[in-house]
Amino acid sequence: MSYNQFPSRPTQGNGFNDESVDDIQHNPFNSPYMSQQASQSQRSISPESNTEKDGSDTLRDGSDTMSTRESYTSSYPQAPSITKLPQGLGRAQGHRTLSDLYDESPPGTPAGRDSSMTPAARRPWLSASRPESEATLMGVSGSQSPTPYTNSPYASTDAFKSLIPNMSSIELNEKTGLRDMHVVELNRKDDHAHMPRWKQVVFKMSPILCILTLVAYWTYFSLRIIFVLSSQRQTGKTFPMAWVFIGTEVAVAIPLFIQMLWNVFILKSRKRPQLRLVGEDVPSVDVFVTCCKEEVDLIVDTARAACEIDYPRERYRVVVLDDGADGELETAINNLAQMCNYQNLHYRARKKTKGVPHHFKAGNLNYGFEEVCHMYGGASSYIAALDADMIPERHWLRALLPHLVNDAKVAMACPPQLFYNIPKGDPLAQSLDFFVHICEPIKDALGVAWCTGSGYVFRREAVEDIGMIPLGSLAEDVATSTLMLGKGWKTAYVHEPLQFGTVPDSFASHLKQRTRWAIGTVDTSFKLNFCLWGKNISGMKFMPRVSGFLFAILSLYNIPLMISLFALPIVLMSGKPLIAYANYDQLKWLVRACFAAVIINRLCEFALYLPAGYATGQRGARSQLWMSPYISLSVVRSFFLPKWLGGKVQNFKPTGSLKDELNERDPATRAHLFRRLKAILLNYNGMYHVIYVYFCLSAISLSSSRCIAQNASVHDKLLCLLTHAFWPPLSWLIIVGAFWVPITYAIDPPNMPAREELLIVDAKNGVRRPTEKAKLIGWGYRDAKFEFLYDSTTLFTTACFIASFFFNS
Repeated sequence: MSYNQFPSRPTQGNGFNDESVDDIQHNPFNSPYMSQQASQSQRSISPESNTEKDGSDTLRDGSDTMSTRESYTSSYPQAPSITKLPQGLGRAQGHRTLSDLYDESPPGTPAGRDSSMTPAARRPWLSASRPESEATLMGVSGSQSPTPYTNSPYASTDAFKSLIPNMSSIELNEKTGLRDMHVVELNRKDDHAHMPRWKQVVFKMSPILCILTLVAYWTYFSLRIIFVLSSQRQTGKTFPMAWVFIGTEVAVAIPLFIQMLWNVFILKSRKRPQLRLVGEDVPSVDVFVTCCKEEVDLIVDTARAACEIDYPRERYRVVVLDDGADGELETAINNLAQMCNYQNLHYRARKKTKGVPHHFKAGNLNYGFEEVCHMYGGASSYIAALDADMIPERHWLRALLPHLVNDAKVAMACPPQLFYNIPKGDPLAQSLDFFVHICEPIKDALGVAWCTGSGYVFRREAVEDIGMIPLGSLAEDVATSTLMLGKGWKTAYVHEPLQFGTVPDSFASHLKQRTRWAIGTVDTSFKLNFCLWGKNISGMKFMPRVSGFLFAILSLYNIPLMISLFALPIVLMSGKPLIAYANYDQLKWLVRACFAAVIINRLCEFALYLPAGYATGQRGARSQLWMSPYISLSVVRSFFLPKWLGGKVQNFKPTGSLKDELNERDPATRAHLFRRLKAILLNYNGMYHVIYVYFCLSAISLSSSRCIAQNASVHDKLLCLLTHAFWPPLSWLIIVGAFWVPITYAIDPPNMPAREELLIVDAKNGVRRPTEKAKLIGWGYRDAKFEFLYDSTTLFTTACFIASFFFNS
C-alpha cells in the first residue's frame, strides 16, 4: 500500500531565517495597502480577451468592473486603524491562531510614507481610463486574431514604458497596434518534452488504475467488516482489536484514497500550450528577488542570472528586496550593477522597527510593490518574483508572460520549483517533483493552479484587486492565488523547467521548512473557511473550492494519521486476533481481496509516478509517514493547545540549541557520528522514531512468540501468525522502514559537493547556472533498500494468495 499524499505546501521559503513565527498577525489578510478601489511551425497568436458568455467565469461584465466591484477590503478596517480579529474567525476559550498575538501593522506603509501614496491609491502604472480597443497584437505575417482583444491593458503605452533613464519607450502604431511583439506557439502542450511517448501513454492509464484501486480497497475493507460481524454473530463474542485494526488500516489509507480520487482528474485534458513572447516591444516587468540573510554569493548568482535573461533590459528592473538589511549584500549588488553595467539592478531594504510585526515575505513583497512606484518609470503592469536561491532560465519571462498577455483574466502564471542540490537518493524526500509534475498539472487542468512561491509572474491589477499580498500567514503565496481565484481571476501553471534552486542542506532546516508549510496551509484554510463559504471566495468556482478543501484536510490529517500509527503496536501487543472470520472460506476470500488491492495499487503506483519518477513517488510516501509526528506536533501546538498547556504559534524548533552546524552533507567538515546522533535524536526529537520502531518490533516479537508457544501444530502456529502479526501486506514493516529514515540519515548522511561545484559559468555573461547533471536526482542505495522491503511485502502477499488455494482446514 502506498501512503503518498500531496505535500502540504510546495514552496521554497524565503525571508524567515531570523524572525520568529510568533510574529504573525491573525487578521484575515488585512493589509495596510488595501485599496477601495503552435503548433511546431510557430504560428503567430494575437492576445485576446477570451471573454466567455458564462457569467460565472466573466471577470468584468456590466457592473462588475474594477471601478465598481465591491472591494475585497470592505469587511476589514483600513490603515491606519489598528485592526482586531473579526468575530467568528478565532477559536473559543482563548485558544489562539496565527494572528491573535499582535495588533496589525501601524499606520502608514513599511516605507514610512503616507498611505495615500501606496500603489493602490496612486496607480501611476495604469492610465486613468482604459477604453476598449479593437487593436490586437500582430504577428510577423500581420495576421490578426479572429477574436478582438477588447478592454486591453495595453490601450496605453504605459505598459511598455522604459524603466531605465534615457532609454526610449515604444511608440504605438495607430494602424497595426504594436510594432514588434507577438506570441508564438511552440507546441500544443507546454510539457510535451517532459516524458517519452510510451510514458505518456502509460500515464494516461493511471486514472483507470486509480479507480480500480479504490474499488479493490473498499471491497477488501467491506469484506473485513462483514466477516467480523458474521464472526461475532456466530461465536457470540466481540473482537475489539479486529475493529481497531480495521480503523487503523483505513486511517492510514485515507491519504491514498484522497490522492486516488484526485488523480482521476488526469482524465481531464489540460490545454496549456508552450508559448513564447517574441520581439523587443514587450511589457515592462518588475522582478523582485526576496532574501533575508542567505549567503551573499547565492543571492548574487540569482540577481545576475535575472539581469541576463532574454528580455530587453530597459523593459524590466531587478530589485533585490533584502529583509536582512545586509550591508555586505548591498555592497555586492551595487558593485555588480556597476561592474556589469546593469542599470536595471537595484537594492532595497525596508526599515523594520523592533517589536512591530514585519509579516515576513509578504511584508517584504508589499514593500517592493510600493517602492517601485517611486523609482524611475513608476511601477510596471507585471510583477515577477524569485526566491534568493532560484536561478531563472534565460527564457523565463518570455515563457510565462504570453499566458497573461493572451488572456486579460489570467492573474498569475507560475512555473515548477526545481532544484540542483538534491543529494543522491534524496533521503529526506526534499524534491517537489511529485507535486510539480503530477499534482499541479491536474490542478491547472481544473483551473486551480497555485502560486508555488517563486518564479511566478503576477498581473499587478489582480494583486491590487485582492488588497495586495495578504499578511498574517506563512503561506502568503497560496493565500494570494486562492484569493485571486476567489475574486474570479484565472491562474496558470506553466509546466516548463524555468528555474532551479536549492533545498535546505540540513535535517533541522528541512523540518523547519516543511512544518512552516503545513502551519501556513492550515492557517490559510481556517481564514478562508476551507474554501467552502465566505466573502473572500465568493467568486470561486466549484473545483477550486474542492481543491482548497482537500488540501486543507490533508494538512490536518497528519494528526489522526499519527494517532493511528501509534495504535498499531498497541493492537499487536494485545495478543488478540486482528482478523475475525466465521469460517475458513471467509479467511481465504479476505486474503484474495487483499492481494487484489495490493497488486492493483502497485500497478497504479508505477503508472502514476512516471512523470516524477517511481523512486520519487515512493520517497514521498515514506516521508508522509516519518514526518507526521513533526507536522502533527507543530499543528497541535499552533492551533489547538492553549498557552498554559504549551500551545505556541510556531513552526518546528529544536528542543535544544547547537553551538555549531552539523554540516552533515559535507564529508570534510561534518560533525562526528555521536554528535549527529545526539542532535537528531534529542534536539530534533528523533528519539520518538526510535521508540516507535522498537515498540513495533517488540510487539511483533511478543505476538509471534505467543503464537508459537500457545499452539501445538504447525497448522495452528501458521494460522495464528497470519491472523496476528503477519497479516498481509505487512504494513508494519513499511511503517517501521519509513520511521527509521531520520536515524539512517544521522548515521549515514549523504555526501554533497559544494554548491559552486554544481554550477557552470556562462562564458558570455559570467552567469553561474546549474549543470545538467546537478538537475537530476540519482538513484541511491537507500532506494534499493526500501524497495527491497516494499517488494518483500508484495511477494509475501502473493505467497499468501497462492496458499489460499491449497490451504485446508
